[in-house]
Amino acid sequence: MPEIRQLLFRSPLLAAVTSVVLLAGASGCRRSHFPDVPAGYREFAYISNGASNTVSVLDLVNLRQDRTLQVGSNPTGLAVNPRLNEVYVVNTQSGSVSVIDANANRVVATIPVHRLPYFISVDPSGRRAYVANSGSNTVSVLDLDKRREIAVAGTGEQPGLARISPDMRSLVVTNRGSSSISIFDVAPYEASRPILHLRAAFPGCPGATDAAILPDSSKAFIACSAGHQVMAINLAAAPESWAAKQDSSLTTDHVLTLLDVGHTPVHLALKPDGGEIFVSNFASDSISEISTWTNEVGGTYTIGNKPAHGIVSGDNSTLWVSNFGADSISLYSIDDGRLVSSIHTGSAPDALAFSADEHLLLATDAHSGDVAVIRTQGKVGPALFTMLPAGSSPNSIVVKAIKNEP
Repeated sequence: MPEIRQLLFRSPLLAAVTSVVLLAGASGCRRSHFPDVPAGYREFAYISNGASNTVSVLDLVNLRQDRTLQVGSNPTGLAVNPRLNEVYVVNTQSGSVSVIDANANRVVATIPVHRLPYFISVDPSGRRAYVANSGSNTVSVLDLDKRREIAVAGTGEQPGLARISPDMRSLVVTNRGSSSISIFDVAPYEASRPILHLRAAFPGCPGATDAAILPDSSKAFIACSAGHQVMAINLAAAPESWAAKQDSSLTTDHVLTLLDVGHTPVHLALKPDGGEIFVSNFASDSISEISTWTNEVGGTYTIGNKPAHGIVSGDNSTLWVSNFGADSISLYSIDDGRLVSSIHTGSAPDALAFSADEHLLLATDAHSGDVAVIRTQGKVGPALFTMLPAGSSPNSIVVKAIKNEP
């Protein structure tokens, strides 16, 4: 199924792109009746366009296309630096990472990595990034201040994702080809020991793809996308931590359980409070709700045709799900446990991102090459506000807000 391959690996081999009539041209449309923003405030969305070798930059204050940046071949994963005004894009076929200056919105550097990188994760300090290199079975560590690779370590086969934990102690790598998970110990910045040390490896997760790590860095949950399960893993606590002193078993990485969900789980949406994870089951047209406290599935519910991606609101109350096969976004009330509404988008919506104030939800439309801009609040409820242009086969999106100093 080509659409599953695109979702699992962001493949450049996407089917033909159809043309659409855009509802908003380059002139844009002001966000009337939206929250006011301070003078000098700027906010942009960045979309990687896999088939056109570009990144689209959208102005979210004026709701218009700002510019298009040429990057490497087959751009896929994107990440924002929380400290610097920089955005990073992985160029899969070029084996590199492009650095975008978000102040000027231009490419200022290119960092070589290894074969077929697909994903980049930036640590909370904004000083390091981690790139999974699927074609070389490695993970790269990047120094973002010096803009260069400073370490590389072997993984399992075809690593698709490398996610750093919030406490910056653990790096979780999902190996799709070997159906396994690699967990690395990450050395502090000033440490003399190697940056990455393989701490544990766990087989038994067919087609391991997405990963979610709890805010307290205690557990990781892995989508086994070639099957119908999610693996829950305890991440080793620091020996000197309070948790380790209370329970010595918490000092080791170990599999807690395998949870049965729907078929082809492709994405994990974690609530900001860390209490629940929502699984998008692509081949079952459903979502599964996992309690991260008890490591149990609370239920599996019909949501839409081929759900691909989910995102939870900052107040933990609502889940938005892109339905790749239905050209729609579903709104699910977590508090009420019910489907609230469905909102039409372009063709094959996939990746999702909120604006900084969460008054806008942005959905990349993989087949129609545009971005659906959904107004999340209003007198009549959530609704499609406008469509903005992107490039061919948009596959990832991030948002960066810039507050200029007076």
